Amino acid sequence: FRQQYKLRRVYAPITAIVRFSGRKASLEFVDPLNTERITLNKQVFPLAADFHAPTALLIARERPERLGLSRVMNPGAYANTAMLCRLQQFDPARTPVIFVHGLQETGGSWAPMIDSLRDDPWIREHYQFWFFSYPSGYPYPYAAALFRQDLDGIKRAFPNHKRAVLIGHSMGGLICRLMITDAGDKIWRNFFATPPAKTPLASDTRKLLEAALVFSHRPDVQRVIFISTPHRGSELASNWIGRIGAALVRTPRLFTSIYASSKPLLIADPAARPLNRMPNSVDTLEPNDRFVEAVNNLPITPGIPYHSIIGDRGRGDTPNSSDGVVPYWSSHLPGAQSELIVNSDHGAQYNPQTIREVERILRLNLSHSPASSLRPTHADVTAR
Repeated sequence: FRQQYKLRRVYAPITAIVRFSGRKASLEFVDPLNTERITLNKQVFPLAADFHAPTALLIARERPERLGLSRVMNPGAYANTAMLCRLQQFDPARTPVIFVHGLQETGGSWAPMIDSLRDDPWIREHYQFWFFSYPSGYPYPYAAALFRQDLDGIKRAFPNHKRAVLIGHSMGGLICRLMITDAGDKIWRNFFATPPAKTPLASDTRKLLEAALVFSHRPDVQRVIFISTPHRGSELASNWIGRIGAALVRTPRLFTSIYASSKPLLIADPAARPLNRMPNSVDTLEPNDRFVEAVNNLPITPGIPYHSIIGDRGRGDTPNSSDGVVPYWSSHLPGAQSELIVNSDHGAQYNPQTIREVERILRLNLSHSPASSLRPTHADVTAR
């Protein structure tokens, strides 16, 4: 799969063990994600571990926060930072949990939640953590197309991986929503009068637009958790603040040429805001955005459970509440297996209530999985 951008270093928890044999000592390094106990001199001891240190070191050295605003303002310059990254060695017995960040965020936004989840031995035993990061100035349908490409790549690289649980915050939740939606060419037909094969576009242009507008649900996704997700858009994207922000986003050259060639073929939409450029991420968060409305007319694929975690700053009673960015009417999804309102602003992914709810859902997910997905505790490391 696409690997244009790689972390320069691997950050993983390691515990050092010193073994003595007479006057000789040997130093051994053990992965605490795969080993919870060691045997020394016929005695069993719990293996000490620090699961937070690798995450803290990664953030301190790689400084992902530097990419947040830059990737909004000039997404084309950071195209090679779109990646699906594993935070630990692949294990076919563990279920992947894939985190997808929102606007002006990076994979580092998930550090507190990942650290808290790794503190739970049962969660560590049965799940492995990955994240998808991308330039969040991209319109989210295009970011979702990149995510699908990487999921296809993961399937080729690890064909035996378990079906994933997706966790998306804000715009990341919108990307996850598209992974459990069967659109066919319905969204395409909202934009163009003819199906893809009969629309007179250059092959490269058609290929990119099809990747963003024509899609099916992912069979490799088993459950989704939405956190502060603006399913019906956010009025903040429509007001003067949002308009200024949208105007500051530099449209990638590729999108400029695609828009120029496809604009004459677009079906007129009197309700949509007139644009003389390709929509960017802020535009695709407007409540009256054509793509937002088209997606909300499509059902979520039956049989894939989903959950909502919604922030409420306490300034209004649900259903009139808001997290300050996304109102309840936009984040609420009928049919959710559960919905939790947490006392939080839009950064609900950092909220302890949210993290506890995610842990609950992950436990629920495994309880509904086949017995074969549960495995015995990792083998001990014994003295030679």
